Amino acid sequence: MSGKAVLTLALLTAAVAPTAGAQERTSVTRQIRENQQRLEQIREERRQIENEINRLRGQAQTIGTELENLERQKAVTGRIVNELDRQIGSLTSELDTVTFELMMTQDALAAKQAILEARLAEIYKRGPLWVFEVLLAAESFGDLLNRYKYLYLVSRQDRALTQEIAELGDRVGLRRRELVTVYGELDRQRSDRERELSRYVSLEQRRQRALQTTRASAAAAAERLTALARDEQRLTDIITALERERARNPATAGSITEASIGTLEWPVDGRVLYRFGRQAGPDDTAVRQHGVGIAVPVGTPVRSVAAGVVQHAGPFGTYGPTVLLDHGGGYYTLYLYLSRIDVGVDAPVAPRQVVGLSGGAGSDEGPHIEFQIRGQGGIALDPETWLRRR
Repeated sequence: MSGKAVLTLALLTAAVAPTAGAQERTSVTRQIRENQQRLEQIREERRQIENEINRLRGQAQTIGTELENLERQKAVTGRIVNELDRQIGSLTSELDTVTFELMMTQDALAAKQAILEARLAEIYKRGPLWVFEVLLAAESFGDLLNRYKYLYLVSRQDRALTQEIAELGDRVGLRRRELVTVYGELDRQRSDRERELSRYVSLEQRRQRALQTTRASAAAAAERLTALARDEQRLTDIITALERERARNPATAGSITEASIGTLEWPVDGRVLYRFGRQAGPDDTAVRQHGVGIAVPVGTPVRSVAAGVVQHAGPFGTYGPTVLLDHGGGYYTLYLYLSRIDVGVDAPVAPRQVVGLSGGAGSDEGPHIEFQIRGQGGIALDPETWLRRR
């Protein structure tokens, strides 16, 4: 084996050595453990709320208190669903990374095995006495030392090659075990998400039954809250009807899936006025926002975040002109507080197509739009989890 061949072999060895980034990457087991801890913290918060409700059960409570308790349970359950969405997206990315590393390691192992096979064939051709022939053919003592050094380096290179092949084999096995772990965790989290989603829908149904027995309040803040709840019920009914229709038809791939988390473009570019979740309202009240409010001047073009079909295009109670898009697969987006609508019902909409112009000048927040994203069963999801980070 020539000195050039030895140098080539050394370069190949360095090329497939694990990078610092791969060595520093958080292990799959640790990531799963941290995910489980975050979920357990949220579930513990929900258990405390349920224990408090059980303790108060039987005492005199107003319908407002019951609604508040249901809202708290629903909010925590929604956080669990959002956390599971985030974790599913993170694990999907981890799955891609582990799969890529497995492919690279298998390629490196195949290359090393090919080099080793060539070396064994070369050794076999030269015969067992080749080492002695090389040494005895030395023309001087210095030549003998050089030949001995060369043979020594070759032997060390061969030992390093066999050791690296064994290490690569171990890495292939490790990556395969990680793949099995990630697949199992993904299945478990998807099952958890289905259970939590069913729980959320059940809480929402209980909340709607409680709202039906609530009398209208004289205060303006309470009237607005009732109007928003009524509009939310109408929206829930529309999406529920669409879900029933979707269940009767063969399932088709939607333009929004779990893989879309953190990738959707914003419908408009503006300052965030309010975020998803429980927000402080006037007169010491609290309002649950089901979307994100974005401040933009009246007349700003509002664009769809993904391809879909228009299911509603017109006035929608306190929300004003509203567009509802069905993206397939149980996902829907809403564009509220518009001043003009540029699409019609049943019309297909392309990604980034203008669906209308912004409005909201007469709202408490001033000129803005509200963007909502709904999942299966009409559950309101945190839009900022799905939109691209700005």
